[in-house]
Amino acid sequence: KEDSTGGVCTCVVTGVPVGLGEPCFDKLEAELAKGMMSLPATKGFEVGEGFNAGRMLGSANNDLFEAGGDGLLKCKTNHAGGTLGGISSGENLVMRVAIKPASSISQDQETVTFDGQAHTLSVKGRHDPCVLPRAPPLLEGMAAITVMDACMRQRARSGGPLKTLAQAAKEEERAAKCARLA
Repeated sequence: KEDSTGGVCTCVVTGVPVGLGEPCFDKLEAELAKGMMSLPATKGFEVGEGFNAGRMLGSANNDLFEAGGDGLLKCKTNHAGGTLGGISSGENLVMRVAIKPASSISQDQETVTFDGQAHTLSVKGRHDPCVLPRAPPLLEGMAAITVMDACMRQRARSGGPLKTLAQAAKEEERAAKCARLA
């Protein structure tokens, strides 16, 4: 058909420390959206249930808490996609990015010149019918940069190490084992 198509790419970041981001202007999901939307061909961004959350009931969308180890809480579900109130929950960050169809297609397209005169745009040569397969390394890189930036901000504020839910669970397990041996 000499046309192009777009698609949606999912990106998941694991091992995210608890407490990254801010509750207002520097929300972690807002920083991720800003980074992802700065990449070429991106036209949409959602985190967690995203737009599907607009069709859910609160009882189905809420992420309920349970003990996560070392005094931290974890969520039984991850509908929010790893952030709550703009701050990382320690769960996986789950986001989806929409990639538009490539505009360079082999079909003739009616347009106008800068002067408003009718013109037929005819693109020649080989062009990708879908740029989506090129997106994952860009999305992964932008997610890594954004999360690392949030880690450095948090580390500068707290002065101490950051904890992941997995680290907290191991520390609690180790403390319980020591208590049993004592």
